[in-house]
Amino acid sequence: MPLAFFRRCAPVLTATALCLPLTAPAQGDDYAVGRALEAARNGQYSQINEAAIRGHELAGYVEYYRLRDRLPAASAQEVLTYIASNADAPMGDWMREQAILRYGKAGRYSDVLAVADGEPETTAQQCYYYTALLGQSPALAAAGGRALWTVGTSQPDACDSLFSSLRSRGEIADLQIWERMMLAWEEGQSGLVSYLGRQLGPSWSSAVAAQRSVDSNPSMITRIGNCVGPDCAGNDAFFEAALSSAARDSSAAALAAWQQVSGTRAFSVQASQEIEHDILYHALRRDQRQMLGWIDSALARQTDGEVFELRARLAIRDRDWGAVERTVGIMPAETQAKARWQYWLGRALALRGDQAAANAAFTRAAGQRDFFAFVAADRIGQPYNLNMEDNRFSQAERAQVASWPTVRRTEALLRIGQEGLANLEWYHAVAKASPRDARLMADYAANRDWPARLVQTTIVGKMLDALPYRFPEAYREDFQRWGKANGVDPYLLMGIARRESAYNPEALSPAGARGLMQLMPGTAALVGRKIGIGDPGPYGVLDPQTNIRLGSAYISDMIDRYRGNRIAAAAAYNAGPGRVDNWLASAPMEFDLFMEHIAFKETRRYVRAVLEYRVVFESLANGGSTQGVSVLTPNERNSRYDASLLARR
Repeated sequence: MPLAFFRRCAPVLTATALCLPLTAPAQGDDYAVGRALEAARNGQYSQINEAAIRGHELAGYVEYYRLRDRLPAASAQEVLTYIASNADAPMGDWMREQAILRYGKAGRYSDVLAVADGEPETTAQQCYYYTALLGQSPALAAAGGRALWTVGTSQPDACDSLFSSLRSRGEIADLQIWERMMLAWEEGQSGLVSYLGRQLGPSWSSAVAAQRSVDSNPSMITRIGNCVGPDCAGNDAFFEAALSSAARDSSAAALAAWQQVSGTRAFSVQASQEIEHDILYHALRRDQRQMLGWIDSALARQTDGEVFELRARLAIRDRDWGAVERTVGIMPAETQAKARWQYWLGRALALRGDQAAANAAFTRAAGQRDFFAFVAADRIGQPYNLNMEDNRFSQAERAQVASWPTVRRTEALLRIGQEGLANLEWYHAVAKASPRDARLMADYAANRDWPARLVQTTIVGKMLDALPYRFPEAYREDFQRWGKANGVDPYLLMGIARRESAYNPEALSPAGARGLMQLMPGTAALVGRKIGIGDPGPYGVLDPQTNIRLGSAYISDMIDRYRGNRIAAAAAYNAGPGRVDNWLASAPMEFDLFMEHIAFKETRRYVRAVLEYRVVFESLANGGSTQGVSVLTPNERNSRYDASLLARR
């Protein structure tokens, strides 16, 4: 992402982000149902031509608005009948949600239970659901209500009645109020902290005073008495919140306070683990090397893979290979098995002289599909492992997909220009489909030349190994043309576009980056003028060919800036060349050390992903073979990553 590190691609399920061109104009009954849908949205039901839309595959969408607008007056049976008739479409779920919310707000709790299908998804629905259960399943309602209560932020108004009832029944008592108050303190929700403090009884007044004292002066934490709250009941929650807040400001001061208070007070194992986790996390984020003695002893008591990764990365940057080996050795199994950490374990073992053990670690890494898996494979002379699914379907199976109701509705929605609804319809079906049916839908999207929808289908359907679907050939000629014109590997361009926009030509990030290669308008204008096409404007840059032309010219400049080095160029595309220049200037190092030296987690992930995706695209172009494919050039592998990599300054 040129010059804009903190950009994020707009949510992919919005109508704007996935607007795709239609393949056929609306006609006949489609025209009538399109007008009916607009009328229904506006509550203008008298303008609907009922005869024209009767039996149309989209009639259920029109009926959704009609029934929704009658809630809560409509009966639960009417709602259930509608849900049953539209069970394979998203409107069934939408209707259930609206019915729960509107019945709940009206106090029609028996109807809430009638239409609910177990615990709903959203907080407001859950609050109405558990309120409805108070009469027939009080224990279940209390457990659900306490879970909703125990958060550090305000909850929707829909929860007020539930919380009030649970408090009157004693299910939410002073201890639960105190625990929520401490969570709110951790979240920085000062208004909620004050509100909850006022709800506590007199026996908690000294605890409230203690919180106020430490909030205004964190050093007071060691002067708090041995007991917080009646019978010390508030100790764990108080010190967790206080020390977590302190760790954000100074992990060393938080550790000193923790060592003092833990020597005079008893804490549960869970509370101790959570307190130490927060101190560890913030200490490692700030590279607090003076705390490494304690960090390494406390790490063994943790279970969160992220703190182990932070410790390992610090050890790598310090070239402390013994610490790398020890840290990887005690990581949680799932974290330890990642190609990244097996690769670094292999590096540490090789430097210690244990080449056999190093090769075993490289082999474990090379069995995966990942940047570090590929560089591990290079170290042991093995071909890259794509772990690719082989999905094959008969013509009869493919023909059946076109007749599936969800496919027919999607096509009809696209014909009337309802791209947002079409995407919701499609992804709803993918999420509920069997693995094979989801892949049949991906196959259909591929054959319909829907690259953005195809990529999102693989994400929703969790098809991590369905590589031809995850990495489609869309815009191939444009990538090849402008790659050749700008002297850039077209597979690198494909990798950038796939990472930037998931192949959505109309992707728009919150920061304003646009199109396949996510160009900021200012960057697009600058590059456009440089190559002689002028400023394409905010909409012209969305044209795939224009976007690829501009993006390829920009990445070409970055590659030239760093003497042909794609690692540095990709990092600059994401984080900006100024930052990359600073990273290179800090210390000379090898390519893998430079990757870990990149300061931003997003950029580290970005560079690895782009280079991994580039390998996949080239391998797919080779019929799925990785023969002759290399993740790095010899120069990228052997260069010293320092200021000498800059061609111009």
